Amino acid sequence: MAKMNFGGVEENVVTRDEFPLSQALDTLKGETIAVIGYGVQGPGQSLNLKDNGFKVIVGQRKNSKSWDKAVADGWVPGETLFEIEEACQRGTIIQYLLSDAAQITLWPTVKKHLTAGKALYFSHGFGATYAERTGIIPPKDVDVILVAPKGSGTSLRRLFLEGRGLNSSYAILQDATGKAWDRVIALGIGIGSGYLFETTFEKEVYSDLTGERGTLMGAIQGLFAAQYQVLRENGHTPSEAFNETIEELTQSLMPLVAENGMDWMYANCSTTAQRGALDWWKPFRDATLPVFRKLYAEVACGNEAQRSIDSNSKPDYRAGLEAELKELRESEMWQAGATVRELRPERSKK
Repeated sequence: MAKMNFGGVEENVVTRDEFPLSQALDTLKGETIAVIGYGVQGPGQSLNLKDNGFKVIVGQRKNSKSWDKAVADGWVPGETLFEIEEACQRGTIIQYLLSDAAQITLWPTVKKHLTAGKALYFSHGFGATYAERTGIIPPKDVDVILVAPKGSGTSLRRLFLEGRGLNSSYAILQDATGKAWDRVIALGIGIGSGYLFETTFEKEVYSDLTGERGTLMGAIQGLFAAQYQVLRENGHTPSEAFNETIEELTQSLMPLVAENGMDWMYANCSTTAQRGALDWWKPFRDATLPVFRKLYAEVACGNEAQRSIDSNSKPDYRAGLEAELKELRESEMWQAGATVRELRPERSKK
């Protein structure tokens, strides 16, 4: 583990050079990794682990779409694909990758198979951090660890196949065996992390919920919608409004920011754009800072977690979700976006 300087602050970081795949395989030699759930993170993590040479099985409900997807991905019923309870029984490391709501429902089944010395692995700190709300309280004689890729399971798999990696955080809630650190780092390397940075279960869930509701999805959709609306109100066409609001950002600018940083972007745009960006970024920061502070407070006190639990547990949750997604999908902005995507050169060549 190395100390790395991030903007003047030292953090603990583990890289592939320090903890190579060969060491990860040796660390987990004799272990069976049972990946429970085959939805968002399950496919990417399990397939990456399998391709890297670890012993992996998948636990999923039979006769479900996810079971069929697992079969299509090469998992063999009775050999590497089992019902959830059997997979939990067989696994020495249980990767609990169901949705937060499903984790609450299935917890009694999983808990009875957490015998002494096993490891319980999460990719989100929600269930354990809000234990008083979820009821997820692991036995004291198992390791409780976390690796949280900073992106979707789809991205994790895609970058792995490209020979790259998605950065991940890691945390240890319980070290019952004395091997929790080695186990969590080996798993982080095994799933294809670019590098691993240290956090806690609580900090992971607080930052994750804030990010999802903030710049990753909620806030950015709000900014998109506001700018698009102002442009349309002032007579700009849907195509022009969408291109200036979203297409240029996602297709041109953000890849360059990812490669070089925002300071580089400011230094390498037109002087007119440069002046405007420098003048306006602080007013946008100041306008949204109170919203982000309120958001973080709602996450930290558990209100956001409770809203998620209550909403996702309703019998008509899926119908309500589809109605909300339909509103987004059928908005003029994202209908314009669908047309713009069809007009991209790579699409028109197909």
